[in-house]
Amino acid sequence: MTLEAGLYTTKYFKSWELSVLLDILGKAQDAIIIIDREGTIVYINQFYEERIGIKAEQILGKSLHDIEPNTKLLKVMEQAEGPGCSIETDQDVEAVEYIKSLKMDSIGYAIPLFNSKGEKVGGCAIFKDVTEVIELTRHLQKSREMIRYLSSQLEASELPISFQSYISRNRELQKTLSLAAKVSPTNCTVLIQGESGVGKEVMAKCIHNASNRKDLPMVKINCASIPENLLESELFGYEDGAFTGAKKGGKLGKFELANKSTILLDEIGDMSLTMQAKLLRVLQERELERVGGTKTIPIDVRVIASTNRDLEEMIENKEFRQDLYYRLHVIPIMIPPLRQRKEDIMPLIRYFIKYYGGEDDTDLTPGAVCILSEYDWPGNVRELQNVIEYAMIIHTGNMIEIKDLPQYLRGDIYTEETAGSDGLKLKPAVENLEKRMIKEALERNNGNKSMAISELGLSRRAFYEKLEKYQLK
Repeated sequence: MTLEAGLYTTKYFKSWELSVLLDILGKAQDAIIIIDREGTIVYINQFYEERIGIKAEQILGKSLHDIEPNTKLLKVMEQAEGPGCSIETDQDVEAVEYIKSLKMDSIGYAIPLFNSKGEKVGGCAIFKDVTEVIELTRHLQKSREMIRYLSSQLEASELPISFQSYISRNRELQKTLSLAAKVSPTNCTVLIQGESGVGKEVMAKCIHNASNRKDLPMVKINCASIPENLLESELFGYEDGAFTGAKKGGKLGKFELANKSTILLDEIGDMSLTMQAKLLRVLQERELERVGGTKTIPIDVRVIASTNRDLEEMIENKEFRQDLYYRLHVIPIMIPPLRQRKEDIMPLIRYFIKYYGGEDDTDLTPGAVCILSEYDWPGNVRELQNVIEYAMIIHTGNMIEIKDLPQYLRGDIYTEETAGSDGLKLKPAVENLEKRMIKEALERNNGNKSMAISELGLSRRAFYEKLEKYQLK
């Protein structure tokens, strides 16, 4: 402190003891300020001077109201009534506050000063710089948030899904699975297209679980289920105070949570053009900025996108960016609907029967098989799964009958008159269906009976009996 500043201070502090005290305060590594009863600054130590970036002589004699109008020191001064008074406020306790003039987060302690007569003569505040502590705390909060998210993903995940466990006998889908398996170890972007319920997320999980990122869980976000004004913060995260209602300390976005792993952008076709532009930049630059932030954060994320919409048609209608489409369309994966792969219906049914607790001898009557095989399944595999879950709850014994299927499937076929026979009127249709299924299975397997038996799930004896019955030798 300069001599001039020291002289200003000694108007209030003249004793030798106070001179020693001021020397000690001057060397403290906390910001210290003293004001008189009018709020005029009469002392700042060297640390305060360095933090504020102004020489002491330029600030001494000025009102604290002009320098830091919201500091707790002024509020404590207003409420103090006498020595030893109890101040009913949290402003005199240690609490983190941002001191604008000092450009730092601090824990401050403010007290009023009284003379021997009990008269209020001023106040003193000490501010400890905790900027680095706050920053470390924020990093710790984000790390904990990531750990909680990854833990929840691991707990929610079932047994690892692999290409080997993918249920399909359809040749076209087998080719698709082969392509997906081939590109899994790479970092290339994959676009999975297909109707709702065909298994796009299952395919994405297969790709992730076959990649070198499989040790971390895949992060999924449904672009259609989140309002546009929230999607950016969900994808890229936000900083503390970025907007009204923002979580204190900020929040990690899905891309940061997926760092070193895979992110699935589900229903990418429902993303607005504005968000498409922001996503494109992140994919191109491999870095992002959180909402309300200025720091660029590098990311290492494998991107898989999925949609049930025709993106090329959307491009023609100016609803989807062509440059983003080509960025996503590096490896296109198309999953055909279930109605185009009827041979997958029975294997899927048997899988879901076991999934929902069915025993090895749980089976379906011919009438139930006929209805399930002939239905077009507009909801695809998801709808089939729901139907089998329903049937497993409703049925009794070890056979699923027509009456155990949802009403919209059986319609008028099942009546009280046909209940006992499970619909004898269906017998010709069932036989035609069986004949067709066996014939198609043989054709798909180039006449290999063992492979056809495995595909149809029949015993060898039953298979040969039906060959003879339908004269398919």
